[in-house]
Parts: sequence; structure tokens; C-alpha cells
Amino acid sequence: MTDSAAATGPGAGSSPTGAGRSRRRRRWLRWSAVVAALLVLVAGGTGWMAYEKLNGNITEDSDTAAELARFEKERPSVLVAGAQNLLLIGSDSRAGENGAYGRNDGTQRSDTTILLHVAADRGSATAVSFPRDLMVDVPGCRGGDGSRTEPMFAMFNYAFEVGGTACTIRTVEKMTGVRIDHHMVVDFQGFKNMVDAVDGVEVCLDRPIRDADAHLSLPAGRQVLDGEQALGYVRVRKSLGNGSDTDRMDRQQRFLGALVTKVQSDGVLLNPTKLYPVLDAATSSLTTDPGLASLRGLYDLVRGMRGIPAERIRFLTVPRRSYVYDANRDELVQPAADQLFTQLRTDSPVAVYTHTPEDAPTGKEEGETPTFHGNIADRNVCG
Repeated sequence: MTDSAAATGPGAGSSPTGAGRSRRRRRWLRWSAVVAALLVLVAGGTGWMAYEKLNGNITEDSDTAAELARFEKERPSVLVAGAQNLLLIGSDSRAGENGAYGRNDGTQRSDTTILLHVAADRGSATAVSFPRDLMVDVPGCRGGDGSRTEPMFAMFNYAFEVGGTACTIRTVEKMTGVRIDHHMVVDFQGFKNMVDAVDGVEVCLDRPIRDADAHLSLPAGRQVLDGEQALGYVRVRKSLGNGSDTDRMDRQQRFLGALVTKVQSDGVLLNPTKLYPVLDAATSSLTTDPGLASLRGLYDLVRGMRGIPAERIRFLTVPRRSYVYDANRDELVQPAADQLFTQLRTDSPVAVYTHTPEDAPTGKEEGETPTFHGNIADRNVCG
């Protein structure tokens, strides 16, 4: 049969022969592989660019690490391998965009300080707030200008004012005997952006709030706060509760519990379009020790916490009362404070109660396990 005959034979121009189908299938597979490879490269490139951006957002605090290294011999020892202690410092800086919340006089301030203890078995976490007016022993520290201060019995937030993060860590370690493994400093803008990234956090108000100093005007009832409103809500002092810093810390703890629950929800963790803004907001606001100053470092920390049930995340304020020589200051309540610090050092369970029953254990009796007033992350916002 001639070539022309073959070309005009039965089936020509209609369905392909087996050999033709095989060639076309191979071509289709090659093109599919190329397209798939391109998609992987594009996705991988986008992922890498996102990773690099988030990684670059974090500010590394190498100065604090260097300062702490100078005092290594006086720092507490690690008693329980695997347990983690993280100091969270909320900066009250008025620099940059934060100037809207007050005059920037160059003074560094710590508005909120929380010691977060993550159990070695990763089954629970305990966050302990320190009142900024708590009277404590502040060690001699190096200031930003290189000068050294003398040891002093002063308000807790004096440590951050004169010696920054390193001085605050040394003050907490001296007070508690707990070795601080990592630290994070977050400012106003970072907090606002985190709340906005999760589309707000729900709170419940017994009565309306009108507070010009906190830039806050809210009606009573259950409502979702955006970042600006949330910042005013956790900062306001005189217009809510009894006006004390302790009452404000209780409100901050409940709000942070609601924020943790929101971030842990499937609607955020399993939704890339929501998760990325949360990660972007979180990393953009952080100044951390070198060990956490990368997505890998943060991931290792978060990975150990992501399986902790909300009801096993506890918030409390260090046992305190009005300072005997000045009612506007606080002092530790003993032996309850030392018992709490011992439980943290030894990675022992810390129990909290969310109300104030008269028969709540205090730890004053020999062998009695103390129970501290506090909050849990899954506590109802109107509870």
C-alpha cells in the first residue's frame, strides 16, 4: 500500500490509531508535568517569599542576650528539662505610630508583663501577671546610655524603664527563682493588628464605657471589639471595675484568653487567608531573643502549645495586696507567692478558681495545695 493510500485509507482523519493515541497521551503527560512543575514552582516561590517576609518581620534582641550572659552565674538553674518559661512584655512606648496614645518623652515603659510557663509534657500552660506597681528588689542594671544603676527596692516597671528587657528579666528571676528561657516584647500597634487579623474578639460589658483617655466609647452588652477598641479596653483603668491595676490585669487576662481561643479555632488555623494576616501581624510586632527570632523558632514554641486545651491554659495575677507603706503600691502576699513560684520552678500543676469562694484553699495550712484566683482561656466572656 502506497503512502497516499495509507493516508486515505479507512479511519484517516477520524479516530486515531493506537500508536497515535499513545503519542498524544505521552505529549499530554509531558505538558501536564511541565504545567504541574510550573505550578509547584510558583506556589513554592510564593510560599518562600511569604516565609522570608514573615521571617524578616521579627526583630532580634541580641543586646538583651549579651547583657544576660554577663550575669549568668547569678541566674537560676533549670530544674525541669523540657519546661519552657517565656516572659511577655507589653511595651507602652509612644514612639512612632504609638504617639497617638501619649507624648513621647523618650522613656521606655512596660505596661504589662506576663510570665508564661509551658509544662514539660505540653499538657498545660500558666500565665502569671506582675502588677507594674508591685514593690520588688530591682538589681543594678545597665541603662541605654551604658551607665549602671544601683540596686533598688522600687516599683516593678522601674526595671524596664532604667534597664529595658534584660533588667526586667533579671528582676523576675530574682523574685521568682524561675529561669527565663525566652522573651517577647510587643507594642500597641502589634496588639491592635493581631486583634484585627482575627476579625475582632468578643467581650461582654455590664455597663457602657466612656473614657477619653483610653479613646474608648462602647455600649453595654456582648459585642466584638476591633483592634483599636480592644487596645482601649485592656488599657482603661478608671472607667471600669474598681479602678485598680489588679482589676485591669484580670480584664486583660480574660481578653487574652478569648484571643487565644479565637486564634486556635479552625476558622483561623485552617484558613490560609486568615492565618497569614495573623502571622504577619504577630511577627511584625515582635522583638524577641535570638532563639525565637525566626519562624522556625516560633514554630517550635507554638508547636508545643497548639495541643493544649483552652481549659488547661490558666491566667492569674501574682498574689498581691496593698503595700503597707503606700496604698497606691502593691506587695507580694506570702507564703502564697513563694508557693506559686515553687510550683512554676518544679513544673507542678497550678490550680485556679474563677470566682472568690470563702473556702478556697490558700496554702497557709501545712501540706495544703494552694489555689489561686484567676481565669482560664475558655471562660465565657460574660461569665
